[in-house]
Parts: sequence; C-alpha cells; structure tokens
Amino acid sequence: MDAAKDIWWKALISLACGSGLKRNEILNLTWSDIDFEKQIIHIRAKAETAQTIEWEPKDHENRVVPICDQSARMLVDMQAEAQEKHPYVFISPARLQKIRERQKQGKWTARSHIVNNMRNNFLAMRDKAGMTKLALHDLRRSALTNWAQRLPMQVVQQLAAHSDISTTKKYYFAVRLEDLQSAGKVLNNIMSWCSDD
Repeated sequence: MDAAKDIWWKALISLACGSGLKRNEILNLTWSDIDFEKQIIHIRAKAETAQTIEWEPKDHENRVVPICDQSARMLVDMQAEAQEKHPYVFISPARLQKIRERQKQGKWTARSHIVNNMRNNFLAMRDKAGMTKLALHDLRRSALTNWAQRLPMQVVQQLAAHSDISTTKKYYFAVRLEDLQSAGKVLNNIMSWCSDD
C-alpha cells in the first residue's frame, strides 16, 4: 500500500485484498454498485448504455461482498473527487471516452484492456515495495485464504463466486500445521476424562 502511486491504486489494492474482488470486477464497479451504509459491494452485470460498457461477471454470477473500513474510507475519498454523474469508480471519464471511440471504430473487444499498462504499473509498485513473485490476483487469493481460516466453506465459495465448491476446497481449505495443533488440543480436552489424573 505504501508503494501505491495514488488513491486509485490504494483503493484497488484494498478491494482486491480486502474484498477478494477480481481485477475486472473492480474495474467495472460503478458508484451504484456500492452500498456505503451497509458496507457491501454488488458485483453485477452491466448493460451497454450511454454511460456504461457491457460487462458480465465471470460465470455470469452476480453476488454481494463486504467492504472493509479501509476500503470504504478510500472509496468515499474517491467519490468526493469524482466527476459528477460519471458512473465508474475506476474508469476515468477520459478512458471511457477512448473506449467509446474504439467501439465506434470496431476496435474494442471483450479482450481489450479497460485500463492500459495496469500490469506494468502494478509490477513497478511491487518492485518498489521490495516484493517478488506477487501478481495482482495474489491479493484476491490472500483475501480468500483469510476468509477460509474463519468462515464456513460455503460462505467462502459464495464470496469467491466459485461455481463448484471443490474449487474453494482445493485451493483455500488446506489443513495447516496450526490446524493440526488445534485439533490435538481439542482431542486432549475431549479425552481428558480417560486420564488417571
């Protein structure tokens, strides 16, 4: 976070790490997707309109995820600086205009980059922070791993938007050494009635 270039990047990193959002879910967020009072974000499809670009979440699944206090504060700050009536949180008005121009020219596809040079900018910040082998998607993995240590598997599955719970189980519910130690303590407490002491 300290190496982040600006509030745009700080908020994006916070949402990836705190809410487990995928890159395109973050980039396609509109202000109407955010419920500041309940501190939740609606990940939902966008129709092609004069203000929005057509977009569909992966697996076509709409869902709701929580926002941590840190992310909420950053989003409030961003909203205070946002251009009035511009719908997007992370797509600037100038970038939206460029996308519209490319659409008119037939040069915009589903594989086009919503934000240019995003990967290179992230890698530059990562290097500045002295971290190695970290990708933007690893921030999402961290969020899901943290949830997996504290929440039931079906809740993590829903928050992650995994269509199959086996994906959640395979990648985020590995048994750790601490889990084995905790299980040993539980076993000792249960079996204490057998003790001769």
